[in-house]
Amino acid sequence: MTDTNNTKPTEVSDMQDVQSSHDHRAIAIDKVGIKDIRHPVQVKDRAGKIQHTVANFNMYVDLPHNFKGTHMSRFVEILNSHDWEITVDTFKVMLSEMTERLDAECGHIEMSFYFFVNKKAPASGVESLLDYKVSLIGTQKNDKPTINVKVVVPVTSLCPCSKKISDRGAHNQRSHVTVDVCTNGFIWIEEIIDIVEKEASCELYGLLKRPDEKIVTERAYDNPKFVEDMVRDVAARLNADDRILAYTIESENFESIHNHSAYALISNTKQS
Repeated sequence: MTDTNNTKPTEVSDMQDVQSSHDHRAIAIDKVGIKDIRHPVQVKDRAGKIQHTVANFNMYVDLPHNFKGTHMSRFVEILNSHDWEITVDTFKVMLSEMTERLDAECGHIEMSFYFFVNKKAPASGVESLLDYKVSLIGTQKNDKPTINVKVVVPVTSLCPCSKKISDRGAHNQRSHVTVDVCTNGFIWIEEIIDIVEKEASCELYGLLKRPDEKIVTERAYDNPKFVEDMVRDVAARLNADDRILAYTIESENFESIHNHSAYALISNTKQS
């Protein structure tokens, strides 16, 4: 029999690198890369334990005007080449490696994951986990990396106006306070959570018994906060922390008596 399958395998060196070919439009691209790729990670908490979770990554670089495209597979290669335990230090290494391997001047990585804190209810002491959405946001430009830590903290807020004008009770709502900080030193995720929860009307718990619910309700009633109060009080705490170089604080209160949210934002870069 005659072998009809005599096609010679194509060598990699024979394949045209279309991405690196010249582009005639002379328009640079600010960000190009991959979005929403999931990867297992390990995160160390303040107690020294390792949390195993799954992070969602966005990875981008800039693209000069003369190149047609970037090499998308290299983003995945870089992600898979790192250990599962990703810290701020390893995150910086990955950011530097990405810009170097893709011949870029600027690089940007966002890593978002859920972080869990074991909390004890205030009266019964029953323990339960509460989840917080955390992001590491890294940018490298001219070989200088900057890393931001962003945490979304769910809390309770109670309306001061409603308390003042009502004969019975006051309306409250669940709120999301988002803190995005750039630091000049290490800060635990739990430290950011603690700051926000101390400045809310009351913190949240995953599990409450009836005696706990009484304490939480009364604590919120005794500590009413407007959305404006929330961001100002958190900002005052961050202003007093020398590790914080810059921050953005957002509070969104999901109103219980309106079909809209109340919102406030403070952004500040400290003077050096």
